Amino acid sequence: MISRNLRHFRVFLAVADLRRPTVAADRCRVSQPAVTQALAKLEREAGGALFERTKQGFFLTRRGDLLRARINRAMERLDAALSEVAPRLVLTATSAQLQALIAMVEAQNFTLAAHALGLAQPTVHRAVTQVEQEAARALFERTSFGMVATRPCRTLAQAARLAFSEFDQAEADLAEFDGRDAGRVVVGALPLSRSIVLPQAIARFRSARPNARVTIIDGPYAEMLGGLRRGEIDFILGALRDPLPIGDVVQEPLFEDHLSILARPGHPLTERPEIPLDVLVDHPWTVPRPGTPSREQFDALFAARGMALPQSIVECGSVLLMRELLLQSDMLGCLSGQQAEAEVRNGLLVRLATKIEWPGRQIGLTFRKGWVPTSAQNVMLEEVRQAAEKVGPV
Repeated sequence: MISRNLRHFRVFLAVADLRRPTVAADRCRVSQPAVTQALAKLEREAGGALFERTKQGFFLTRRGDLLRARINRAMERLDAALSEVAPRLVLTATSAQLQALIAMVEAQNFTLAAHALGLAQPTVHRAVTQVEQEAARALFERTSFGMVATRPCRTLAQAARLAFSEFDQAEADLAEFDGRDAGRVVVGALPLSRSIVLPQAIARFRSARPNARVTIIDGPYAEMLGGLRRGEIDFILGALRDPLPIGDVVQEPLFEDHLSILARPGHPLTERPEIPLDVLVDHPWTVPRPGTPSREQFDALFAARGMALPQSIVECGSVLLMRELLLQSDMLGCLSGQQAEAEVRNGLLVRLATKIEWPGRQIGLTFRKGWVPTSAQNVMLEEVRQAAEKVGPV
């Protein structure tokens, strides 16, 4: 495991750039023995030589190239944010201080931040105070809600999160180079993906990478988007948003899905050849929560005809609960046609003949702009894409 020593990373990048330890020492304002010690420690942690040492200078090995790509991306992002707070922090800030800062931004309380890090409260307080002293400015404002981070502080915390994520990616790249599985793949799974694309992709990925760690996170889109932007989630799979919710993520469409109106077998409406909207509006419904693409289409269906929404609505984010409600009542459901296909095919639910022409919903991938996946993450992405190609119309 590579220790998060920012000074060592800067020394490594300087030697990679200048190829001369003596010149790199001058740039980094350290002694030449300090450069030698930093490189030796990094090479031990990285599992092998990072440089070929020749009379013409130090040249990166393949292992060194892998490490530099990740460390350079991380430090460029981090140093830009440090400089915005105070240029001196580029020289003085440590990983421990930045981790304390991140915890404080999230917890807004020293005691809670210390608990999250597993440290003593004075340790976290001292780390944050040291950063503020070096910056010669307050980074938090005391309010009735807690210690609220200033805008530059929030920017720095976000940059530090993504830098630490890049360090994790570097370890995974080096392990891959040595023929080992390391790191993990973290997928944010929206409802549709959990039933028709992701299971197949995970099964195929597990066959290809039996020892790779896979974590599936579900929950509201807004929470997963936050996790994605913080570097805690690698990509989100599910309904895409239009317009794009924020500029630092990108979307990749995979296939199109259409909504269906469903009911239990034997429902009074199942025998009708075509059900008008003024009949549907008088029935009880279970529908997705506000803010989801499915709910937006459901609401727009009635609004386009100048009609109020049905009065009896259960808003539910769980597809399983929605299905059970339909099976045990006369409620109607607005569900993804793809998600309900198995239940319709097996006779558990019935697709009503409404002749509503639902607009298509784009289903696909969302990831951070500029994100560079590891080899294992790339394998998972390709399995997802292949599984999505097999999704047909319903």
